[in-house]
Amino acid sequence: MEERLKILKALSDGTRLRIVEFLLDGEKCVCKIVPHTKRAQSTVSIQLGKLEDAGVLESRRDGKKIFYKIKDYRVCDVLKALEYTKGKNLKKSCCVGEK
Repeated sequence: MEERLKILKALSDGTRLRIVEFLLDGEKCVCKIVPHTKRAQSTVSIQLGKLEDAGVLESRRDGKKIFYKIKDYRVCDVLKALEYTKGKNLKKSCCVGEK
């Protein structure tokens, strides 16, 4: 129950939800995430940290760039349950995690 609650809390913030929605298509560099959110880099970094701490996202470093991707497939299930479409249908496996 605690794990599920962490996911829901992580998605309850507008900026964090925007980040997760942006990552539905796959891994992206922070340099692409920041402009998409229209927030300051420090704000985005804090929110990315919260999403990573909650187990929603995972990151990897490639040189000076940091890339993020969805780690927990249940995030996609939550968005599917909410009938998220925003101009596109979620793929059957929109996340990197396997069930």
